[in-house]
Amino acid sequence: MSGLRRLYLKKVGRFFVTKGENMSFEELHQKLSPTIKRIAWRLNGHYRSFNHDDLYQEATIHLWSNFLKGKLSDKTDSYILQGCYFHLKNYIRKVNERSNVISIDAALSANVEATIDDVLGKYWSSDDCRFDLHNKFLAQSIQNNGFNPKEKKLLTYLSQGLTTRDIGKRLGVSHVSVVKVIKKMRVKSQKHLDKI
Repeated sequence: MSGLRRLYLKKVGRFFVTKGENMSFEELHQKLSPTIKRIAWRLNGHYRSFNHDDLYQEATIHLWSNFLKGKLSDKTDSYILQGCYFHLKNYIRKVNERSNVISIDAALSANVEATIDDVLGKYWSSDDCRFDLHNKFLAQSIQNNGFNPKEKKLLTYLSQGLTTRDIGKRLGVSHVSVVKVIKKMRVKSQKHLDKI
């Protein structure tokens, strides 16, 4: 087993993870993932502003953060899952405190003659606004889900209007490498665009 030491103590169907165990995050995540998904699904029913996938990702980030800090080395699965549950509840509470839900229907029903333009304003109700928001969210999604840190830095330099030679100098690579990375970024971006 290449030096890995595992000790499992059964208690009510749960496994105890001991300090001597060298479990990778992937193994831990694979073991706990189905239960975390059920927790996220259950919490999603109570809050309209979240998708269960959003909550699952937040719980996974919390799990990863605690794993890196070494906080999970001597904890049981049930303790870890309970920590994820309380983290999600606290996360939802914080986000809901900072958000304001505005009902367009309530504003329109209060004034029968009002239109969406009156409630939201000309720009916010226009197709241009929706198109701009769609493009911003799409660009953010592509950047966050598809690009590695080097590509993100390159994208920043491109948005500043730098030439490929200038970008290459700043990144410490040739301009030919910059062109190749840009081609890879286009391929990655196209995958996101094809999903639309």
